[in-house]
Amino acid sequence: MPNMVQDKVVVITGAGSGIGREFALAFAAEGARVVVNDLSRSEAGVSAAELVVQEIKSAGGEAVASVESVAEWDSGLRIVETALDAFGRIDCVVNNAGIVRDRFFFNMSYEEWKAVVDVHLNGSFFVARAAAPHFKKQASGSYVHMTSTSGLIGSPGQANYSAAKLGLVAMSKTIALDMARYNVRSNCIAPWAWTAMTASVPADTPEAAARLEKLKTMEPRKIAPLAVYLGSDASAEVSGQIFGVRANEIYLFSQSRVIRSVHRSDGWTPESIAEHAVPAMKTFFYENIPSPQLTTWDPI
Repeated sequence: MPNMVQDKVVVITGAGSGIGREFALAFAAEGARVVVNDLSRSEAGVSAAELVVQEIKSAGGEAVASVESVAEWDSGLRIVETALDAFGRIDCVVNNAGIVRDRFFFNMSYEEWKAVVDVHLNGSFFVARAAAPHFKKQASGSYVHMTSTSGLIGSPGQANYSAAKLGLVAMSKTIALDMARYNVRSNCIAPWAWTAMTASVPADTPEAAARLEKLKTMEPRKIAPLAVYLGSDASAEVSGQIFGVRANEIYLFSQSRVIRSVHRSDGWTPESIAEHAVPAMKTFFYENIPSPQLTTWDPI
């Protein structure tokens, strides 16, 4: 199916480099008109978003740049307005913008917490919410949110990032429920890729260093085909799901469901919980381990 997103208008945040840049190039190559959103600039002061726009135009595609921050309500509105002003509509939002401020929880500052939550979680809400009335009116639209195994499973030194990324999953699920009647879908992707953001993660143990070496083999461009698919009409029946991409592998993640229950006809006391409830459920407990321990095989 050539040009799966032909003439669709997609807003991609954090699209000046890394995974976001690959998304922008891939959507454009499949016929989409792209709003490339990014705040960053090169050392020479050139807008990263403008550079990607020029790449797209040089290849015969259509794109415009947006240098607004995602982390404010008003600027989120302006990002979506850029799509409407340039192309007259909006069909897909890819919430990809992100930063990290890694530190162990017991040392994490208010500023480090807030900065990460503002970009990943609040920023994704602001841009998604700005697009929602337009999606609702046209009875179509797609959201693609970038989550992380740091939130889905856990990662040391990333309480801020993990909380924001798992919050995104909850937001995506609720968007999928709230907007299903308007044929609007919402899904998440957890990417494994070597980018400037992952390169900043400290490798202060042999295990962390080994993990980063594996990440270097996972190219950001490998994530893009799934995002394009989720933005296309071919994914009309796919919503509320959590996917992962790791080199040439695509994962579907499980979601929280009740797996065990116990009851007492006379109710519970703290003592009976200790004696009966927890022992009955303990064999079903999950190990408290970080995400790299669950993907121990090399990228394929």
